[in-house]
Amino acid sequence: MIPLFQASHRDHRWWEAWARWMRADLAHPSDFLRRLALGWAGGTIALGVIGLVCYKLGLDAVAAESIFLIAIVLISLVGSFTMSIGLCIVAVLYIDFFFIKPTLTFDIQYKQDIPALLTFSIASLAITGLVRHVRMLGETQIEQARLLDLTHDTVIVRDMDGVILFWNFGAEEMYGWRKREAIGKIIHTLLKTRFPVSLDDATDTLLRTGRWEGELIHTRCDGTELVIASRWSLQRNGNGRALATLETGNDVTARKQAEQALRRSQATYLAEAQRLSRTGSFGWNVWSGEVVWSEQTFRIFEFDPHVVPTLELVLQRVHPEDVERFRNTIGDASTHKQDFDFEFRLVLPDGAIKYLHVVAHVMKDEPERLHYAGAVMDVTEARQAEQQLHHAQSELARVTRVTTLGELSASIAHEVGQPLAAIVTSGEACLRWLERQPPEPDEVRAGVMRMVGEGRRATEIVRRIRTLARKDTGQKVPLGLNDVVNDVISLTQREVLSHQVPLRVRLAPLLPPVLGDRVQLQQVLINLVMNGIQAMDGVTGWARELSIETGLTPDGNVRLTVRDCGTGIDPHHAERLFDAFFSTKPHGMGMGLSICRSIIDSHGGKIKVFNNEAHGATFQCVLPPLAKEAA
Repeated sequence: MIPLFQASHRDHRWWEAWARWMRADLAHPSDFLRRLALGWAGGTIALGVIGLVCYKLGLDAVAAESIFLIAIVLISLVGSFTMSIGLCIVAVLYIDFFFIKPTLTFDIQYKQDIPALLTFSIASLAITGLVRHVRMLGETQIEQARLLDLTHDTVIVRDMDGVILFWNFGAEEMYGWRKREAIGKIIHTLLKTRFPVSLDDATDTLLRTGRWEGELIHTRCDGTELVIASRWSLQRNGNGRALATLETGNDVTARKQAEQALRRSQATYLAEAQRLSRTGSFGWNVWSGEVVWSEQTFRIFEFDPHVVPTLELVLQRVHPEDVERFRNTIGDASTHKQDFDFEFRLVLPDGAIKYLHVVAHVMKDEPERLHYAGAVMDVTEARQAEQQLHHAQSELARVTRVTTLGELSASIAHEVGQPLAAIVTSGEACLRWLERQPPEPDEVRAGVMRMVGEGRRATEIVRRIRTLARKDTGQKVPLGLNDVVNDVISLTQREVLSHQVPLRVRLAPLLPPVLGDRVQLQQVLINLVMNGIQAMDGVTGWARELSIETGLTPDGNVRLTVRDCGTGIDPHHAERLFDAFFSTKPHGMGMGLSICRSIIDSHGGKIKVFNNEAHGATFQCVLPPLAKEAA
C-alpha cells in the first residue's frame, strides 16, 4: 500500500490508459479481438525487423536473444497477456530462423541449441507473467487511489515520525492544502492538532491495539478550527514492524456546535424550570467532600453563586433544632450508602424560616467514588398553607362544637341547673339549722360540704363546656377512652332523655391509653351520639336504643362503637357520607362526619360505618394504643 500513496497521478497516467483499454475490451469483445489481431500482426512484423537487423549486424544468438527479450518486455507493457504469449512463440521462431544453424531455416543442426531456445521461451513467458502481475497491481493501486479521492472523508497516510505520505482529495477540500503542499510535512505541526489526551498516550494505544479513535481539533490553512472525528489504523509489514499510520476523519464541527447549543438550551430551560418549581439540584462526592449546586440551589440557600458549596456552609443556616437530625441523616447516608429523604428548616440572615425537602439517590458506589445526586425543594409555601389549613380546620371544628353545644343547650342547662338547685337547697337548709335554738353546727357543716361538692361539680361542667367552645389548636396527651365516653354521656344525658332514647353503655375495663386530644375525641363522640339520636326520630315500628361500647380489636387497637336503631344508611349515600358539605339532614351543614374523619385520621386511626343486620347503623372508630404510637 505505501508505494501507492507515495506515487502521484502523473506517474500512473499510462496505467490509467491501459486500465481504460481493458475495461473497454470487456465491454466490446469484437473490438478486443480486432485490436488483438492488429497487435499480433504488428508485433510479429516488429520482431521480424529486429531479427533481420540483428542478422545483418552479425550478432550471435545470445545477443539476439537479449534484444528479443527486451522487445517482448516492452510489448508486454502495452499489449495484452494473450498477445504477449503469442509474440514469445514468434520470437523463438525468429531466433531459430536467423541465428540457429543452419540459418535462414527453421531446422536445428545442433541439439545443444534446443535447451537455449527452451530457456529463452521459459524466460520470456516468465517475464511476460511478471509484467502482467505488475500491471494488475498497478490497476488495483490506481483504482484504490481513485476511490480514496472520491470519498469526502479525509484519508491520510503518515510514517511513524508523523510525516505525511498520502493526502487524498477529501483532505485537500477539508484543510485547504494541496497534495503537493502537504506531502512531506509533519501532520500535527501542519494541522496544529489538539488532542483529548496526550499524543504519547494515543500513540501507545495505537501500538498496543493497532487502533485509536477520538475527537481532534485541527486548524485549516485559513486558521479555522475544525472538530474531527479521527480514526487511526496501524499498518505493519510482513514481519510485524510498524510502517505507517492510516488516518481517516470526518468533520463533526457543525454537530458539536449543535450539541453545545442544545446543551445550552437545555441548561437554560432546566434552570428556568427549577426556578419556577423552586427545586434545585446538587451532587455530593462523599469521599472527597465535593459538593456541586445548580443555580436554583444557590437561590434557595441564598448564597452567592461564586461561593464554593460545602456541608459546613449548609449547617450555618440549618435551624438549631434541626442540626442534630441533619447531621444524623447525612452521617447515615455516608455510612450505609443508602438513599435519603428528609425535611429540615433554614434560618436566613434576616430571621426568615424556610422549609426544605431534600431527596438524594446513590449514583456510584465504588471505592473512592460514592456519589449522590439529589434535589432540594423549597416547600415553605406548602408548609405555611398546611398550617393555615390546619388553623382553618381547627376553627371550623370549634364552630361545629359551638353549634353542637347550642343543640345541647337543654342538656347543658339541666346539667348546670342540678348542682345549682342542690346548692340553693343546701343553703336554705343551713339557714334553718342556724336559726334553731340551739343552732345545729354539725348539720350546717354537712350542708356546706354538700354545697362545696355541688359547686365543684358545676365548675367541672362549665370547664368542659368552655373547653369545647374555646379556640384551641389542641394537644395530644395520654388519656383513657372510657373517660372521654363518661364526659360525653354527662353532656348529652339530657338530650337522650328528652328524645326518650334508651342509652346502653358498655365500657371494657383496663383499656390501654391512647395518645389523643381530649376535646377532639369528645367532639367525635358527641357528633356520633347526636346523629344516632336524630336518626331514630320518628321511628315507631321497632324498639329504639342507642349503644356506646369500647373494647379491643383482634390486632390490639382500641375500638369505640356507636350503634343506633334508626333507618340506616342509604347505599347511594354511603361513599359520600364523610365528604365535606354533604348532609342528609334538611338543615345540616354537612361538616360533622367530615370533621370526625379528619380527627380520627390525625390520631392515626380509622372510622367506618355500616348498616346493622336488623335496623340502624353502626359507626366504629379504631385508634392505635399508646404503645403502638411509641413504637
